[in-house]
Amino acid sequence: MTDASSADRPATPEGPQRPRVLVFDVNETLSDMAPLSARFEDVGAPAHLAKLWFAELLRDGFAVTVAGDLRPFATLGAEALRVRLHGQQLDRPLEDAVDHVMQGFSELAVHPDVVEGVRVLGDVGIRLVTLSNGSASVADTLLQSAGVRDRFERLLTVEDAGVWKPAPGAYAHALAECGVEPADAMLVAVHPWDIDGASRAGLATAWINRTGGRYPSYFAVPDVEAASLVELADALT
Repeated sequence: MTDASSADRPATPEGPQRPRVLVFDVNETLSDMAPLSARFEDVGAPAHLAKLWFAELLRDGFAVTVAGDLRPFATLGAEALRVRLHGQQLDRPLEDAVDHVMQGFSELAVHPDVVEGVRVLGDVGIRLVTLSNGSASVADTLLQSAGVRDRFERLLTVEDAGVWKPAPGAYAHALAECGVEPADAMLVAVHPWDIDGASRAGLATAWINRTGGRYPSYFAVPDVEAASLVELADALT
């Protein structure tokens, strides 16, 4: 490894150790996926199905990973949509409805706190990368639109890792690509399952709790809890 050990890593006086690399989840952590609900309404389906569909998509991705297979996020997402929209009174053919919803991923914006938080974290010298169960192209479009793509040195995807998060191999792939040990990296995510997976892989973790929700007690406790990326930046700088 070319980086110094975690023992040499600077730390804030009363806060958590500052990592050398922050590994960001993308879907829901950086991107605001609320507009996808409108995409469901556009095609004649109830808006609340958006959250149910995304949860089913993640469930099926995890299941395929446990079974020893790997399927692209977009492939699973489209098929999960066909299943979820089946029987709905749509205003267009099913495949057109699926295409309309899936296209929404390329038009999402970041959460309001992301740009400032990312800039502050980058300005203090922390390396920033993404690690998504989705495609690198979606992350690239999202960050380009927000004007912060240049702050991220790598856009990593589980498609290159060979397994979806939260399998250990996904985090190991990110560490290998960045050339750091687990103790030198921190995962940033809104999903407790992602926090738990990264913690078990040896990374520090930061849970972004924008909704003020309760963290599940059966998952590994995050090292940092913050209401926004700006608050996380304050904690690490």
